Amino acid sequence: MYYEPADADLPSENVWSTDKYLNHVPQLFETLREKFGEDIRLLHDVHHRLTPIEAGRLGKSLEPYKLFWMEDPTPAENQEAFRLIRQHTTTPIAVGEIFNSIFDCHTLIQEQLIDFIRTTVVHAGGITQLRRIADLAALYQIRTGCHGATDLSPVCLGTALHFDTWVPNFGVQEYMRHTEETDAVFPHAYSFKDGYLYAGETPGHGVDIDEELAAKYPYQRAYLPVNRLEDGTMWNW
Repeated sequence: MYYEPADADLPSENVWSTDKYLNHVPQLFETLREKFGEDIRLLHDVHHRLTPIEAGRLGKSLEPYKLFWMEDPTPAENQEAFRLIRQHTTTPIAVGEIFNSIFDCHTLIQEQLIDFIRTTVVHAGGITQLRRIADLAALYQIRTGCHGATDLSPVCLGTALHFDTWVPNFGVQEYMRHTEETDAVFPHAYSFKDGYLYAGETPGHGVDIDEELAAKYPYQRAYLPVNRLEDGTMWNW
């Protein structure tokens, strides 16, 4: 299993400028709308890189382009920070892929500071705990949008799909294709076609593991990139 942005050797370094980013992103989405029209859904991941007021500015500047969501606009350890973002923009907000419990998102949900909760089966305590989060979110018309990057195994995706078919306030399921090697090690019933994921008919979560084949792929160390400001200061990746 390999997460696309990870480096197999030492981590690569990127240069980050918040000012340049805030000026560039609205231009990017203006171009996308001009090229693809209004019918396609556009999403943007901020990667926790902004302060709350900067995130509010970004969300407001993106309102003309009607994003499906703006993801992880600011670090969510301080849930109250999202109040400031909400005061300044109506762009839908999604957060939660690194949350570990219902308490990580209690304020965000109860005060309707987000529109999509992105907690995952593997991080948030299994299906039972994920159901608790989804039930709370449903009371406030907040939809699910479970994280589904390739650093999560097919077991997690298969389980998420079965959760998705149950949850009344389903929003969307994130999906990044695994490598052919990963798919071979984890034979699965789910499938992807024409923009839709199908859970399949196999009992349980519908994913198996070929342990013999897995043994042929020893662990390989990998690192996510490192972000630095233009002055060299470390920043959120």
